[in-house]
Amino acid sequence: MFKRMSLALLASASCLGAGLHQAQAIEAAAVGEPTVIYADQPAPPPAPVRVVYAERFNMGGGFIEFLFGDGPNQGERYQQQPDYQRPLYQRPGYPQPGYQQPGYQQQPSYQPQGALLPQPEQQEEASDPRQRPFDPKYEKQLVDYHGTERPGTIVVDTPNKFLFLVQGDGKALRYGIGVGKPGFTWSGVKAISAKKEWPDWTPPPEMLVRRPDLPRHMEGGPQNPLGARAMYLGSSLYRIHGSNEPWTIGTNVSSGCIRMRNEDVIDLYGRVNVGARVVVI
Repeated sequence: MFKRMSLALLASASCLGAGLHQAQAIEAAAVGEPTVIYADQPAPPPAPVRVVYAERFNMGGGFIEFLFGDGPNQGERYQQQPDYQRPLYQRPGYPQPGYQQPGYQQQPSYQPQGALLPQPEQQEEASDPRQRPFDPKYEKQLVDYHGTERPGTIVVDTPNKFLFLVQGDGKALRYGIGVGKPGFTWSGVKAISAKKEWPDWTPPPEMLVRRPDLPRHMEGGPQNPLGARAMYLGSSLYRIHGSNEPWTIGTNVSSGCIRMRNEDVIDLYGRVNVGARVVVI
């Protein structure tokens, strides 16, 4: 019996010694010291993984620490970070998520159909043309003339809608005119073959085909389309005449005639004679 007790005590001491050596080996592994394993003891179990975190200030400017940090003081430590390492929404002066500037309202990137207001030029086109102011550049005025025509010649500048009466000495009287509509303009040289005050008007057959609503004849007067005076150009149907529609001066409006304001055609009528040369360009 004594021998059996002695063997048991020796076994316990051996186990206790092995356990002590094993504990020392685990602690040594934990602190990074070399592990010594005796030949008569079993291999120690693998040491538990010990994770050592780097300083939290170096974890991606603070945002990764915010996501993965732990511990009761995590929030306190996070608040101590410098501003430049915090996310933008945690820095002073930056709006928080979901923040909206006061008074800001996002505007739609489109406008509903029909919501556009008419532009000023559209409003002007829609207004009564008789209310259009007369452009001052079409007023009668004395201007320089550098052409080769002799004094007393009438020069009609169709594109620019001016009529010049050459005066000599490099001068000419310039009047504003209305000219033919697209398809009715012409050019050439004519002579005044007749002059009439407050002329009657008989629309030619060609015009009646286009405008069957026109009267077949109209006596001269303020309502007559030929106005106060008419100067006939050769044997053609064209005339230089007045107009009861002064707002049409400066436009392409006629069927080939040269129209003027009544006060201007009266002035021109008194300055030219039958036979005067008329150059239309």
